[in-house]
Amino acid sequence: MYKSEGFVRVRYEETDQMGVGYNGNYFTWFEVGRNEFFRSLGYTYKDLEQSGVILPVIEANCKYIHAAKYDDELGIETRISMLKGVRLKFEYNVIRKADRVILAKGFTTHAFVNRDLKPLNFKKANPEIWNLLNDKVAKVE
Repeated sequence: MYKSEGFVRVRYEETDQMGVGYNGNYFTWFEVGRNEFFRSLGYTYKDLEQSGVILPVIEANCKYIHAAKYDDELGIETRISMLKGVRLKFEYNVIRKADRVILAKGFTTHAFVNRDLKPLNFKKANPEIWNLLNDKVAKVE
């Protein structure tokens, strides 16, 4: 199973009064994971957007397991779990680097759309990247 890992450090502004990472920030950290996933394949979101492809989030979920705290270094493991038609699904594990404890698990589902926000057949529009992504889809073990 192919996965990439991006890293962030919980900044003070990302915490509440108790020094715990605010729950909404996990979705920002998922975005870091997605960007690093594409970079690990030799592409960027910017490359996709410049080619006329946009990947809006159409569904998101996060299960909080343990709290991220101020100054924790976090790894965001990212993998593709589904690539079908005009949809792409990423799954994430947010892991505290110091002890490798999983703090949260989640997913985001995206649609391939053009600049007019119309669904796009990405397999036809960019078969090279489609095949690269399809090769990285997590297979059931």
